[in-house]
Amino acid sequence: MMAAAAARLLSGASRKCCRAPSPRCSQSRSLSSGLRPPPRLRPLALLIVTGGCYLGYQQYKWRGQQDEEAAPHLATPTQVALYRTFPTRLVSRAWGRLNGLDLPTWLRKPVYSLYIWTFGVNMQEAAVEDLHHYKNLGEFFRRRLKPAVRPVCAASCLTSPADGRILHFGRVQNSQVEQVKGVTYSLENFLGPPSRPSPDPTSFQDRLLSSPDRALFHVVVYLAPGDYHCFHSPADWRVELRRHFPGSLMSVNPGVARWVKELFCLNERVVLSGQWRHGFFSLTAVGATNVGSIRVYFDQELRTNAPRYSKGSFQDRSYVAAGDQVKTGEGGVALRKGEPVGEFNLGSTIVLLFEAPADFTFDLQPGQRIRMGETLGSF
Repeated sequence: MMAAAAARLLSGASRKCCRAPSPRCSQSRSLSSGLRPPPRLRPLALLIVTGGCYLGYQQYKWRGQQDEEAAPHLATPTQVALYRTFPTRLVSRAWGRLNGLDLPTWLRKPVYSLYIWTFGVNMQEAAVEDLHHYKNLGEFFRRRLKPAVRPVCAASCLTSPADGRILHFGRVQNSQVEQVKGVTYSLENFLGPPSRPSPDPTSFQDRLLSSPDRALFHVVVYLAPGDYHCFHSPADWRVELRRHFPGSLMSVNPGVARWVKELFCLNERVVLSGQWRHGFFSLTAVGATNVGSIRVYFDQELRTNAPRYSKGSFQDRSYVAAGDQVKTGEGGVALRKGEPVGEFNLGSTIVLLFEAPADFTFDLQPGQRIRMGETLGSF
């Protein structure tokens, strides 16, 4: 009897083992059957992937909008806020450090050749055509050109400051500037408040003009990654003030410019303003994704894409100031037409705003390719 009881006890124990296997047994069984436990979700990777897919979908829709007369589809404030949460400033700083890493000599030609093929770079225009000469990507991006390949038009008083594509141009109306056709931004938000308070209650645009008989004009030049990355003085003028706006580093691709209202006011930018022979003149270098570094050759104090900044803040530096009071007159940094002014780390946008006689006309077409030194317009 005791033997039978022992047999029943052992039989029940074996059945219990089969019904409740140990974790180790389960793991070995799942491995033997080829199954794998589900991967652990990573929030940052998920955010980047979903955000990239969303932006890719938006880019697909933008490319489908071929009709320039159609009303642009603007992003909602929530969509813009979501876009601005992406760590584009951090990515741009990381990209800048990567650009500064020296490449082994044997790797330079393959890397640069891939870039040349992808973006259509014409190395025959480069001052140094040998790819082994450029130690890192930063040097290659900022390569100089042969002087003869960019002649500056002597007959024109206003020439293109950079190689690129014309996004938009025309008169400034009611203190609103066209970013692209149908999308505008505030002139005051873009340039910032006047450096000197005025008791005159006229509009911001009127306060910039030295004569009521003149008008305010603008032109936007977009630099693609394959373009020459330096920008030059478009005219003979004097820079009186540098105003640096820290901000976002969203893409300034024309498709994004049609989608995000006041994009140029949200992005980091450096405004150089002063006077030319017809009155007010300004050149603004607008930063973008992977273009956190904006350099101005005559201003070594300028530092862009800092890790921390106060939203809505800006820093002024006067080149003709005693303290904080900007002087008028012959002071400032004198620039000659065609003179090198600065450079981007990859490619971005230049916005010119200038006062001129009302009969000034642009010799341009929307979307046309233009080279540094070619004429923008005439009287």
